[in-house]
Amino acid sequence: MKRSLFVFLSLLLLVSLPLQASSRIDSLRVWPAPDHTRLVFDLSGPVQHRVFMLDNPSRLVIDISNARLNTQFSNSGLESTPISRIRSAVRNQNDLRVVLDLSRNVQPRSFLLRPNEQYGHRLVVDLVMPEQARVQQAPPRETLPREQRRIIVAIDPGHGGEDPGAIGPGGTREKDVVWAISRELARQIDADPAFEAVLTRTGDYYIGLRQRVEVARKARADLFLSIHADAYRSPQPRGSSVYVLSQRGASSESARWLADSENRADLIGGVEGVLTLGDKDETLAGVLVDLSMTATLSESLKAGSRVLRNMGQINRLHKRDVEQAGFLVLKSPDMPSMLIEAGFISNPQEEQRLRDRAYQRQMATQIASAIKDYFRDNPPPNTVLASQNNGSETRYVIQRGDTLSEIARRNGVDIGELRKANNLNNDVIRVGQTLRIPSS
Repeated sequence: MKRSLFVFLSLLLLVSLPLQASSRIDSLRVWPAPDHTRLVFDLSGPVQHRVFMLDNPSRLVIDISNARLNTQFSNSGLESTPISRIRSAVRNQNDLRVVLDLSRNVQPRSFLLRPNEQYGHRLVVDLVMPEQARVQQAPPRETLPREQRRIIVAIDPGHGGEDPGAIGPGGTREKDVVWAISRELARQIDADPAFEAVLTRTGDYYIGLRQRVEVARKARADLFLSIHADAYRSPQPRGSSVYVLSQRGASSESARWLADSENRADLIGGVEGVLTLGDKDETLAGVLVDLSMTATLSESLKAGSRVLRNMGQINRLHKRDVEQAGFLVLKSPDMPSMLIEAGFISNPQEEQRLRDRAYQRQMATQIASAIKDYFRDNPPPNTVLASQNNGSETRYVIQRGDTLSEIARRNGVDIGELRKANNLNNDVIRVGQTLRIPSS
């Protein structure tokens, strides 16, 4: 009797134990880019997986353990990708096998992403096309004599693809706003024969923060602009901002918070990397970077101040001065760089303005005007503007609220040199007065 009762209770216990729940694949999103295609599987929970290639014909196999399909894989939308067809089948009763039929050679990589504010668990599979990447990194451009080259402005629309950036209370996505502003900005820059714009991404896809900088460096850009739309934990903050890199910590708590938020976006790339000076020994590389960064930061502040002042003509400024923080995307020692926050997308009123096409054009116009004015006063050697300037010196007309120390800081010059260049005995200046700015 006791043995029968024991067997009964054991069976009852086994029946009551929950079976291991399988994860669901709820959807698949495909993001084509010039040099890769990204597939994102939305999951109900974490999974284990492996990927491997098969030849004759070329296929990529994705095995996902203890998973079931809860959606339909459509073969539409694959026109700009190396994928000709997507198939799936149950494997070993509990696992799922996904097969991608390929039309060209790819180098696959895969990784898992944890849940964030927008998405749950995700399996990301990238199909990298190395040959295509080389073509995209060297676009044909009209060449000018060396002493007559154009000034190249790299424009970086933040986020993209799998990474929507901040989302406003009305559902406006940061990646859409900054893409519209960046395209218009590039159009206005290209309209001037002395300038040329280079976009770090040319569509709605994600590239890593370091890769954005590499695109600009390979184009030999004279200036790097990363365009964003700010967000904060509460809806009250508003206004436009400009940030440059800080080597000594953030200039404010909000700048530190924003830099941390933007830097976390690189987790979506799934890879780590650093900018290096690979042909130099470690000590020499450190000295070169320090020296170069000092000059680069000075020029970043000068250009950023002009952009900030221009944006203040059409929108409230969040802070009157250029702020500084450790933005990963600004860490290039050989190129002045700034991050422009067009406004707070988390503020309902500012969200409405940011999504307005006319306002986007106005914002692009103010930024373009500031950049052109900066380079007319500070033309790089061997450029069209440098030959037009014929060595004319930089001048600045004092605006309301300016101080001599702030003008010196923005232009990266010593205040004593600024006084000497303008025969000033003290720091008293007046609105409308024109100052000569000595070379920094």
